[in-house]
Amino acid sequence: MTAPKSTLAALTGGVACGKSTVAAILHGAGVGICDADRLAREALAPGTPGAAEVKRRFGPGVVGPDGEIDRDALRRQVLADPAARKELETIVHPRVRAAWQAWADGCRRDGRRGAVVIPLLFEVGADREDWTAIVCVAAPETAQRERLARRGWTEAEIDAVLAAQWPLETKMKRSDHVIWNDGTLEDLNQTVLALAGRIWKETP
Repeated sequence: MTAPKSTLAALTGGVACGKSTVAAILHGAGVGICDADRLAREALAPGTPGAAEVKRRFGPGVVGPDGEIDRDALRRQVLADPAARKELETIVHPRVRAAWQAWADGCRRDGRRGAVVIPLLFEVGADREDWTAIVCVAAPETAQRERLARRGWTEAEIDAVLAAQWPLETKMKRSDHVIWNDGTLEDLNQTVLALAGRIWKETP
């Protein structure tokens, strides 16, 4: 018996625009979620080859008292040094990409509906994968900055991460759908559920 056709979307957008919240709403609506940020954390988990490479390249300053990678310290180091950021990407990105591609292949094989959250979708060329749709979560830059500041980011770190990503306007133009997240959580919930009904309407 042939498996039903899978509907698989890519979910991307700017930093602190609400991608995780959108993914949680989709999950509640029955859409399977694979999050590249979670995969990146797993790639640097204690005892993994990725963690060993990061410790070797970036030194004891990025290792916490518990022996785990201190992600805040690592972020500060790579945001201050574009060359270091590129080196980190060569360690993490191939592992993350292999993991979400395997998950996506499983969805396509089994006819499951799902979404892969890839913040740097366009930057790494993953928009060329076989997606049913690309969805961009966007918000005003003022909101991005306020949210990152509440997380303890400095102004310099915020400037650096915004500069390191593609302009949000470009991501929006290259996406099939845009979720503009500048209202209430209820507004966002309604918008996401309406879009989910359109994208996954033909899948079980």
